[in-house]
Amino acid sequence: MDCIFCNIIKGDIPSHTIYEDDIAKVFLDINPSTNGDLLVIPKKHIVTLLDMDEETLSHLFKVIKKLMPILQEKLHCEGFTLVQNNGYGQEIKHFHIHLTPRYENDLLSHQFNKDLLKPLDEVFDSIQ
Repeated sequence: MDCIFCNIIKGDIPSHTIYEDDIAKVFLDINPSTNGDLLVIPKKHIVTLLDMDEETLSHLFKVIKKLMPILQEKLHCEGFTLVQNNGYGQEIKHFHIHLTPRYENDLLSHQFNKDLLKPLDEVFDSIQ
């Protein structure tokens, strides 16, 4: 398996590691959306959220919760966006959460094609 995140975990690829323990590794995204954009990953190779055990998932969010006040203090950000893709849109097939500090006027937006959206009632009925 040739996974860039597994290679970062092994130390074969350098990273700007912010936090690390037996379960998780957190490092600066090399293609950041804002200053301090972090990737939070499990050390175990897991592809999607559906593949992840509850203990690892819970631990990753505990790490995120621990890092948020540190980022607020050090980077003076006003908030955060968490993004996690599964399957389509997931460029690297190793589970990761983007912990993105938000700043006033950062112009970060999640654009989408509104023409593809169905009426809410139709979507609701499909899910029920």
